[in-house]
Amino acid sequence: MNTKIVIQQFDLLMEGKLGAALSGKYFDAVNPSNGEVFARIADADTVDVQMAVSAARLGFDHGRWPQMDVAQRGAFLLKIALLIRENAKELADLECASSGKTIKHATFIDVPTAAETFEYFGNLSGKLNTETMRNSSSVLSIIEREPVGVVVTIIPWNYPLILTAWKLAPALIAGNTVVLKPSPAACASVMFLAKLAAQVGLPKGVLNIIASSRPQAGQELVGSPEVDMVSFTGSTKTGEAVMALASKGVKKLTLELGGKSPNIVFADCDMEAALGGSLSAIFMNQGQMCTAGSRLLVEDKIYQEFVEKLVARAKNLKIGPADSFETEFGPLVSVEQRNAVLKFIEKGKQEGAKIACGGKIPDINSKGAYLEPTIFINVRNNMSIAQEEIFGPVLCVISFTSLEEAVQIANDSKYGLAAMVWSKDLEKANKVARRLRCGTVWINTYGAFLNEVPFGGYKQSGYGRELGLAGLLEYTQLKHIATDQTPGGKSLVTSWF
Repeated sequence: MNTKIVIQQFDLLMEGKLGAALSGKYFDAVNPSNGEVFARIADADTVDVQMAVSAARLGFDHGRWPQMDVAQRGAFLLKIALLIRENAKELADLECASSGKTIKHATFIDVPTAAETFEYFGNLSGKLNTETMRNSSSVLSIIEREPVGVVVTIIPWNYPLILTAWKLAPALIAGNTVVLKPSPAACASVMFLAKLAAQVGLPKGVLNIIASSRPQAGQELVGSPEVDMVSFTGSTKTGEAVMALASKGVKKLTLELGGKSPNIVFADCDMEAALGGSLSAIFMNQGQMCTAGSRLLVEDKIYQEFVEKLVARAKNLKIGPADSFETEFGPLVSVEQRNAVLKFIEKGKQEGAKIACGGKIPDINSKGAYLEPTIFINVRNNMSIAQEEIFGPVLCVISFTSLEEAVQIANDSKYGLAAMVWSKDLEKANKVARRLRCGTVWINTYGAFLNEVPFGGYKQSGYGRELGLAGLLEYTQLKHIATDQTPGGKSLVTSWF
């Protein structure tokens, strides 16, 4: 039975309190499964943006949050994690209705992953301790990790809950104050999380979560002189604009951007595992993933057999409304996104690629954003569909004859976020992995994201890391304090005058 969500209203979180935008305006959240409005979100205007940043500035400069020890801050994160678990069903329902993510995916992946991320960083009580060392016998050096200050985090619509946790948890545990802005295209679950965060008693100004239908809201946040750091996840094109705007204030910046990840299948693979992994790599979340294995490179010895079996499996995926537990493949996030993907499909056909399956709008709900899972064959790596990030359920299959050719094709991309290698020969697979120009390589698996392990890209997929100790340290800055302990203080610098 489908879950019907009553229309809810979500407010902004600023200065520890929930409230409407000053204008009183709200924008509609539309369910991509049926085109119906299911929630109303407070619509932040320019003044609201300024207020959120100022609250974070005051919270950092004059509040007690940066001076707390890590364990004290961690206690608040653990409270958020507990509230996520206690409200798991409502969060999953909202994630599903907001983004089109299947209810199975939201229930068993997104919600528990968000809780686990807050728990992981909430328990890192000893990771930011001061390091003390001596330079010779007379100089004491203290190296401290300090919070950067006011951090703006901007997330896209494809994984709202998970990406919120990925950014908030490390930024907060490091002692920063934060303004988070989700995408208006899918933000109901994030705004419900804001409602939960308001219950944990964070000091005033520490966490501010605002949504806005205005495209310029992100520019206002990034350009604010009161902001010290920006952490952005989104398209490469938008990332370039963020980078340019952040440069004006010389703000610290991390960018997790686009991808066109190669999925390399060798003839000596476990075919069943490779078929299942390849299907997940492109059609999970309807292909709306920065790490989607959208370029499938198959060794010529098994090309025909592998493609035939993969196409058969793709055709059997159960397409339907996201809130049904029977659905394996839901709608895209919006009709607008589906139309953008359809333009790429037409371009692929014009360039000479052949559709092996999909490429059409299924007859399910005319108001929904549905699109069949699509597989292109006869693809050359220089085609637009093989080079541009489509961000939808479109797979490009390319044949290769040797390890060298596979590596060359895989690296022939402006992106470098992730890759997959399938082979029973682990020595060969690891050799290939080390030659691939990307931040993550999965061998005989797909999508293993671990809180302990850093994630990020090479080339135009961005820089900086999420998760792990490396991701945590992105939200800190180093300070060195050197104390000369000799009488007169002359061991380091001789008096020149």
